[in-house]
Amino acid sequence: MTYCIGVLLEEGMIFASDSRTNAGVDNIGKFCKMTVFERRGDRVLILLSSGNLAGTQAVIGVLNQRCEADAAVPNLWSARTMFDVAMLVADAMRDIERRDGQYLQENEIGFNASFIVGGQIKGEPLRLFRIYAEGNFIEAGVDTPYFQTGETKYGKPIIDRVITRSTPLADAAKCVLVSFDSTMRSNLSVGMPIDLLCYERDSLEVQRRRRFDDGDAYFTALSHAWSEGVRQVFRQLPDLRW
Repeated sequence: MTYCIGVLLEEGMIFASDSRTNAGVDNIGKFCKMTVFERRGDRVLILLSSGNLAGTQAVIGVLNQRCEADAAVPNLWSARTMFDVAMLVADAMRDIERRDGQYLQENEIGFNASFIVGGQIKGEPLRLFRIYAEGNFIEAGVDTPYFQTGETKYGKPIIDRVITRSTPLADAAKCVLVSFDSTMRSNLSVGMPIDLLCYERDSLEVQRRRRFDDGDAYFTALSHAWSEGVRQVFRQLPDLRW
């Protein structure tokens, strides 16, 4: 399991992902699920992956190879729009599924890889997409400013209560980290390290990216303050009259 989130704001975008992979209670690993394609002054593209690890790594590998191939091959560096980027990721997913899908089904394993893809290309606004395992996708808008994948239910309530399109980047980053803290408390399949990236609108470069490992001082303090704050608010709630 995993937990990934991408948030589209007026000031910019927030991306975050955990790094735990789970192939059974005795087979836990750590793999980064955030991939960044950056050409300063031209484009910043962020991919968050969830699902079958071999599948998502194969998709990223295909995208990297196509970026290094002849310029005539459509790739992430030549894409004119973020919609084109989403299409290229979807095409790579379908290529891997066509190659591996039959063999996975023979072993009762599904190709359940999915992605959150977002960023900005020069001359275009910020855009955020959720790409499903089948290769179809949807785009974030005014009414839906964020996408989640993986173990979403524990982190969703705080996101819904706090984040709107006008939320400042700094506040949104704290909210996203709280959503990870809530998720990790309730589901052992999501765990450290957490990769966090804040992208400022029209900067066309990654200026703020950080990884939170076990025992990180800021994350520990944030978790403690949130827990204590929830307890204080709970104690202030009006008593039920019977």
